[in-house]
Amino acid sequence: MPSAKVLEQKKQQVATLSEKLEKAVAGVIVDYKGTTVADDTALRADLRKAGVDYAVVKNTLLTLALKGSPLEGLTSVLEGTTALAVSDEDCVASAKILSEFASKHDNFKIKGGFLEGEIISLEKIDSLAKLPSREVLLATVAAAFQAPMASFARAINAIVEKDGEPEAASAEEAPAEESAAPAEDAAPAAE
Repeated sequence: MPSAKVLEQKKQQVATLSEKLEKAVAGVIVDYKGTTVADDTALRADLRKAGVDYAVVKNTLLTLALKGSPLEGLTSVLEGTTALAVSDEDCVASAKILSEFASKHDNFKIKGGFLEGEIISLEKIDSLAKLPSREVLLATVAAAFQAPMASFARAINAIVEKDGEPEAASAEEAPAEESAAPAEDAAPAAE
């Protein structure tokens, strides 16, 4: 029977895992068996840059953390070696980085995941991985908002340029009309 100190540590680990899962907007559970230390270090660095929390977890502790939550269905994938990647802000980062890593490493497998508190299928994880990054999506949205304003500005500029041309042309025609008028005035005087 484990000591009271060990049990308290495990309860704290379960509470920490539960809190991580509640705060996360997205997460992916993977089987990392056979991953080399060098590959794992590179993967962790990529995940850290993207703001993703990645850790190896014990299946029993994760099962306890999932118990009673909307994500309890993920307990069915908790066999073998397990690592959990969660993100508090970016819905795409963990899926994108882990899917790319899995495509290059045969032993590394994605077991399951969640998005906004709901379990998602492996197909949805793959779809998330194919989405552009958050920055690219924001730039696309900004460009979509900017396009009508830019078109409006070009239209206004074209009107201003077009209105400027007749003024210049009428200024050139005005002296010609003035020179014709004195000639007419001069002709009757000659009679």
